[in-house]
Amino acid sequence: MQYRLRSRQTGFTLVEIAIVLVIIGLLLGGVLKGQELIENSRIKSIVNDMKAIQAAYNGYIDRYKALPGDETAATMTARGWTGTAGATVAGNGVLAINVNQTFNNGGDQSAFWRALRGSGLISGDPAAPATVLGLPTHGGGGLLGVTAGPAYGSAGPLICASGLTTKQAAGIDGLVDGAGAANNTGSLLGAQGAANPLAPVAVAPPVTAYNETTPNRWTVCMRL
Repeated sequence: MQYRLRSRQTGFTLVEIAIVLVIIGLLLGGVLKGQELIENSRIKSIVNDMKAIQAAYNGYIDRYKALPGDETAATMTARGWTGTAGATVAGNGVLAINVNQTFNNGGDQSAFWRALRGSGLISGDPAAPATVLGLPTHGGGGLLGVTAGPAYGSAGPLICASGLTTKQAAGIDGLVDGAGAANNTGSLLGAQGAANPLAPVAVAPPVTAYNETTPNRWTVCMRL
């Protein structure tokens, strides 16, 4: 007598499929939550970077009774600081850094960074070149620059951060000025544009929604 073996085919039950879908959902949720936490941490880091420059600027004035960058190269060298940058017109109480020089380290800006770095109020090489390579970067990877202003309708001097995504700009504005803050009011002002880095302009920017679908990058500025 011959017996024919029958293959038995089985599939996933509805319960098993449901369990798999739940696991996938949990994994996706965890990934998205992790990305959100990383981005929030990056935003806080950018704010801290800007506020560190703000604190260093005021600390320098308190210690040396002069604006950082508003002293001669000889004065800074006499303190033992490396580098050669010094203000073009020292001791006049003015930082000569126009808005177009914000992110190219022009004017008195290289002397500004030499002073803060040489004094130890911020990290970095006091002998860094007077070019874009001598500018510090923030936690989002963009540039930090200083301008005497006016910038975005605010009198200077100001610390500005470039290369920000819309989400980062909105988050920074929310941390500095509170939830729901607009880009053209409050302590932090900003604008978006195709250029990166985007130099600030003198006049106040128009109200611009923080639309995260735009590919443009933002620059934001805050008074020192």
